Amino acid sequence: MPGQKRLQQLNYYCLYTLLYGLSLLPFPLLYGLSDLVCFLLYRVFRYRKAVIFKNLKNAFPDKDDAAIEELTRRFYHHLCDLFLETFKTLSISKKSMLRHCKMDPKTLTLFQDLAANQQSVILILGHYGNWEWAGNTFSLLCPQPLSVIYHPLSSPAFDRLMYHIRTRFGSGLIRMNDTFKTMVRQKGTLTATAFIADQTPQPDKAHWMTFLNQDTPVFTGAEVIARKLNYPTVYAAVKRERRGYYTIYAERLVEAPATSADGEITELHTQRLEKDIIAHPEFWLWSHKRWKHARPNPA
Repeated sequence: MPGQKRLQQLNYYCLYTLLYGLSLLPFPLLYGLSDLVCFLLYRVFRYRKAVIFKNLKNAFPDKDDAAIEELTRRFYHHLCDLFLETFKTLSISKKSMLRHCKMDPKTLTLFQDLAANQQSVILILGHYGNWEWAGNTFSLLCPQPLSVIYHPLSSPAFDRLMYHIRTRFGSGLIRMNDTFKTMVRQKGTLTATAFIADQTPQPDKAHWMTFLNQDTPVFTGAEVIARKLNYPTVYAAVKRERRGYYTIYAERLVEAPATSADGEITELHTQRLEKDIIAHPEFWLWSHKRWKHARPNPA
């Protein structure tokens, strides 16, 4: 409807103007604002605090409530930083982007070697560190054109804004439902396709395994496509060095997925993510209901 479309456009431009202005703040002021937002979310509104506390408690049963509360507080700080860092992408320069999110030299060499051999790659990561900035840095430094698999957001205005943010430095986006047909169409062209593989799939279509001390369903899409196209799989983590500064690290998982066992790639990347989370729990996304499904009974 024309009226509805105009309203959506107005909502987008209002949102864009507000957040672009916010993105112009220098980093010290941006993190001061983050501290204020953190206080409100953690102390006043208690945003999803019950979910966060429960997830952490189940993942780390050996920690007492005081330790879990401290992890919860640190997670809120990271979450608020992450939101504002993401919006900073609207105006940040390339030079500043690469200063705040760099790539480990061995990791850059890995992707350069894959490109030199004309090998397209499947990149698997989790909601850990600043995954939004990782796509920017990859597109600025690596020879492979990057596409990221994504779910459209329910808000048209916010979805359009995030599309702009995520593609500003050259990354592409592929809707999840279009993933395989798009990658088949691109076969023969050098590409890197990133899967953020720690979301919650439907329980009857998932690979079930133990993750963070819990029975967990894991998406198999990255593995299924890697085995069909025989693209090397690489695990990546975006590790925070200090506030506002991150480094991307990556390692090969499976060189020839077509010969891998069923579930092998899924278990490998999930285990690597688990290792990173255990090392620094506060940098993973604990606010989503990751364990809302029970394992289906076998037929």
